[in-house]
Amino acid sequence: MNPTAHTGPAPLPPAVAPGDPAAVTIAVSAEQARREEALLEQVLASFDGASSPRLRQLMQSLTRHLHGFIREVRLTEAEWNAGIRFLTEAGHITTDTRQEFVLLSDVLGASMQTIAVNNEAYGDATEATVFGPFFVEDAPRIDNGGDIAGGAPGQPCWVEGTVRDADGNPLPGARIEVWEADEDGFYDVQYDDGRVAGRAHLFADEHGAYRFWGLTPAPYPIPHDGPVGRMLQAVGRSPMRASHLHFMVSAPGQHTLVTHIFVEGDELLTKDSVFGVKNSLVKRFETQPAGTPTPDGRDLGDADWARVRFDIVLAPEHHTVDPHAHLIAVAERDA
Repeated sequence: MNPTAHTGPAPLPPAVAPGDPAAVTIAVSAEQARREEALLEQVLASFDGASSPRLRQLMQSLTRHLHGFIREVRLTEAEWNAGIRFLTEAGHITTDTRQEFVLLSDVLGASMQTIAVNNEAYGDATEATVFGPFFVEDAPRIDNGGDIAGGAPGQPCWVEGTVRDADGNPLPGARIEVWEADEDGFYDVQYDDGRVAGRAHLFADEHGAYRFWGLTPAPYPIPHDGPVGRMLQAVGRSPMRASHLHFMVSAPGQHTLVTHIFVEGDELLTKDSVFGVKNSLVKRFETQPAGTPTPDGRDLGDADWARVRFDIVLAPEHHTVDPHAHLIAVAERDA
């Protein structure tokens, strides 16, 4: 055997960007640039008759960015075909219970960016994060102090806090939806036995306070047996999500908040596969030794348990935007 022969694919060059010394610059003639620009303008003009200004804006902006990408990287036909195959496979694997295109949006950060755009910073309002695919309508109601675990395995965890508006006023009766995976990293809907566990809804009391028993969150992988998983593997990324507990909180006159809390010290906080972690949402889950009295007197026998506090601040309800309006962000710069 020739000891210098390659037995696998050649190593990839380091990632470069326009202007980097290692970048290969492709010379494009003035005539070639003119042809590419003419095609772009032709496609943009095809959307001039859109049914609303907003639809026209969306389609023309998408077209500009898509053509810009193709022209910047000088996309090859083989790469274009590979992209079409990838999207086709994403469609084939999508079902009523699995949405591969949402998964793709998640791992590209598009889901979190959309959430950021639609949940603008407002005072000390709690930050939002991804909704995730495992929310279920009509989760059982529990009273304050009840248990959402429903027999799911994991370390018991006492969760408590308050719900207030941006002016600091308590929001009695705020609805709090909570859901989470068990210690094995599975949500109840991922089992085929119809169980309901690790989810419930409750209401804040007359002081805006809430409390319940759940489970200390555990990490788990997003579905990675399809095209999105293969893409993550190809680029050296993990499918793992940082440990978290989901919340959806609503109250009259307030913007509905969808968020998580994350476990302080989790090594995945900086590697969350869907970019959902915000520093403000990282909380200390304090383990209590077996035999430590619980806040409500619950007898946990010889099991240890944890506790965490999460105070929630809701932003005021957004004003409805004209669905036909053009929306353009203008960055505020220091004078």
